[in-house]
Amino acid sequence: MTTTRTPHAPARRTATRPANRVNEPRPGAPPARRRRSASAHEDAPDTRREFEQIAELPEGEERDRLRREVTAAWLPMAERLARGYRGRGESAEDLTQVAALGLVKAVRGYDPERGHAFESYAVPTVVGEIRRHFRDHLWGVHVPRRTQELRNRVRGARAELDGRVDDRPVDEGELAEASGLSRQEVRQGLAALDSFRPLSLDAELGQTGDGHTLGDTFGSTDPGYDRVLTREAVRPTLRRLPERDQRVLYLRYFREMTQSGIAERLGVSQMQVSRLLSRIERDLREKLAPVTADADDR
Repeated sequence: MTTTRTPHAPARRTATRPANRVNEPRPGAPPARRRRSASAHEDAPDTRREFEQIAELPEGEERDRLRREVTAAWLPMAERLARGYRGRGESAEDLTQVAALGLVKAVRGYDPERGHAFESYAVPTVVGEIRRHFRDHLWGVHVPRRTQELRNRVRGARAELDGRVDDRPVDEGELAEASGLSRQEVRQGLAALDSFRPLSLDAELGQTGDGHTLGDTFGSTDPGYDRVLTREAVRPTLRRLPERDQRVLYLRYFREMTQSGIAERLGVSQMQVSRLLSRIERDLREKLAPVTADADDR
């Protein structure tokens, strides 16, 4: 009986990494404490150890130094958030400064013991600071907060719809559907889109170059209104005058008669009419002084 020997397959050579090198960083990689945190952004450094140290330190120079280091590490994130608000009437430099201020507040207010990542606390803090800056400093006139909110929602909906493939203009109904607002609210938001700063009265209307300005559309003051207001203000005082005094004033200032004509109508001398008018006018000036002053103030 013969036996057949099956040749053995050559042993497969495998490379194994020494156990003590499994957790070592790759050559040239940053230290483990500087690795990025679990974030969708590349500008989110891992500063957990620094925040733990800050929480343990008392107020003083060392704690301030760590806060400055952490703030500098997260500054690119604040600058990225600020860039998202460009083109809204504020310079990029000012927006960056406002975002940095929000970051400083976030670093000072963050508590690592709550168990939340710093980014989840810092982002709304920085964004809130930027939005407060727009609300408090960029509106040239007082605008209700509700109107500002409508403006932001309409602006976001229009930016989303402008990215469509077709070139159809965005209508009011589409904005209402995209923003979840009523048509009236959309109109209010559209009216506030360009209302950060009021137009100058010297701003030209249109592009015709004819020099027609916004101020040219305003009407002028009608002097007749002042006359009507004054007449209505003095009417009660005139009605309290004696009948003869009322008649003299009526003939002189409403019928525009001369003193001689009034004297002939009343059967007195012209001198008596002159003295009578002087006395009536003097009394009226004393009684009407506070009334006319109130009318002028209005």
